[in-house]
Amino acid sequence: MEKLYGTGVALVTPFTEEGLVDYDGLKSVLDFTAKGVDYYVVLGTTGEVATTNREEKKAILSFVKANNPKNLPIVYGIGGNNTAAVVEEIQQTDFSGVDALLSVSPYYNKPSQPGIIAHFQKIADACPVPVVLYNVPGRTMSNMTAETTLELAKHPNIIGIKEASGNLDQCQKIATEKPADFLLLSGEDMLTKDIVQMGGKGVISVLANGFPVEFSEIAREAFKGNFDKAKQITDSFESINPLMYAESNPVGVKEVLRQKGVCGNQVRLPLVPASEELKSQITRYLQ
Repeated sequence: MEKLYGTGVALVTPFTEEGLVDYDGLKSVLDFTAKGVDYYVVLGTTGEVATTNREEKKAILSFVKANNPKNLPIVYGIGGNNTAAVVEEIQQTDFSGVDALLSVSPYYNKPSQPGIIAHFQKIADACPVPVVLYNVPGRTMSNMTAETTLELAKHPNIIGIKEASGNLDQCQKIATEKPADFLLLSGEDMLTKDIVQMGGKGVISVLANGFPVEFSEIAREAFKGNFDKAKQITDSFESINPLMYAESNPVGVKEVLRQKGVCGNQVRLPLVPASEELKSQITRYLQ
């Protein structure tokens, strides 16, 4: 799956002021991010998947397929905490033109590690495209241990993990003991250089929405062994990165996109658009 090396952008889903999906805005985001990123991730957390309905999800995926300016690979997000419902959604999804599935570890019900393993094995068995696991304990309230990831890596249809635990020791264990063709991807933008340095293959990024060219250089420099240069680029995002999460993702990055004239900053409840304070902080960074 070399097509998933580098920088994948966790695409935002633009909305109109009336709360509808803004397809003009989405076209603008696709064109803007294609200038730098290596692939699209459609309807992950950053895409506000939790507040889009099934018909919207189908329409958004179809739109991305039809408006992919560089024919970039597409990863599609389907996850949840009801295994049977996730499998059913997979079975009802058209995966033509989709290169992989991104599926988040079950949230809220906090399953045991054997439960997480069984959940993903069911999903991988049912999915017609390869599966990338997504570990994000800050949202799910349960961590997929390195041992769990390594066990799941034995499944022939599970090809990698987006690791957003922020635990570099855990990531290092995966990197050291994983199969050679299993993808370790950073789920934390600021750890991209570190993950690549330990053998990872890139990042699925929030910041790449707003800074597709600049941010994508981190992985590219790291792949070339230019770790000092990759760190220098990473450091340039040190003050903007916390603002992406200050009022919950994707509020911050949508405000970046608004200020850059790419799309609006509307989000769906229970999220609300950036506060005046956050807008001002982002403005200062962009200036």
